[in-house]
Amino acid sequence: MPLRLFLTSGDLMADRRFEFARDLQLKGDLAAAADLLEQTIEIAPNFTSAWFTLGEIRAQLGERDKAIAAFRKSRESDPSDQHGAHLHLIRLGDAQLSEMPKAYVQALFDQYAPRFEHVLINDLGYRAPSLIFKAVVAARVAAKKPALFKRAIDLGCGTGLAAAAFAKQVDQFIGIDLSPGMVKEARATGLYAELEVADMIEGLRSRSEASANLVVAADAFVYLPDLAPVLGEARRVLAPGGVLAFTLETHDGSGIVLGEGLRYAHSAEYVRDAMAKAGLKLLTLEQASPRTENNEPVGGLVVVAEKT
Repeated sequence: MPLRLFLTSGDLMADRRFEFARDLQLKGDLAAAADLLEQTIEIAPNFTSAWFTLGEIRAQLGERDKAIAAFRKSRESDPSDQHGAHLHLIRLGDAQLSEMPKAYVQALFDQYAPRFEHVLINDLGYRAPSLIFKAVVAARVAAKKPALFKRAIDLGCGTGLAAAAFAKQVDQFIGIDLSPGMVKEARATGLYAELEVADMIEGLRSRSEASANLVVAADAFVYLPDLAPVLGEARRVLAPGGVLAFTLETHDGSGIVLGEGLRYAHSAEYVRDAMAKAGLKLLTLEQASPRTENNEPVGGLVVVAEKT
């Protein structure tokens, strides 16, 4: 789901030139598009969308240094970085792995909220909620415990797909999402007792200690590099015996990488280590693909842990 955001320059001529350049880019005439964007930026030097698109084109042309310069300019002209230029700088080796710009994540999901489920289910074969549901039920059956939970927190709740999967298992669902657009869609489902617009860690920090029996995050931790803060907060809000379950994207190496889809991928070894450090008992760590992209299953993990 690439973000296609447009922030006006405030100059009608510059905006029109940008649109022409985007058409050239989409038609594959990258050199002509880059030339037109250079002219556009002369008219509007702080035109964030033009700088960002120029960075994309320079990267497509293999011009790394010019791409880095353009993405830096995009970030400078919009310090909140709604386009996510910082992520492209990470991919180009010009920035360290770090938290995604909140404005970028919010813009991404606000843009997709009205058609999110359609795109995920019909185009990407999205299955993270069902993977989590099956893994939690299997882990509870193995432990001879009921797969019923009084209070659950859905992190990065989106439109409510995880709450729908667990609807018969959970008495009360709390949804937390950074995107107001997603929260609006989730509210319309009637599945949540409470919804909060916040990032996952902030949302958990506002919750009382030992106040939840289940915390789920379907395809949400892919927007976090270091999982330690969210795992620590999840452990705090879980009651003893409570369950944390989530999906991740993964890779064959070690540690954390930012993938082509601009989502973080965590190695299985990293996950084991992070869970141990967070004081959570790992019950399930299995290879499972949460979605399909470019007709290929995306490598993933389904994780279930318990607060002992």
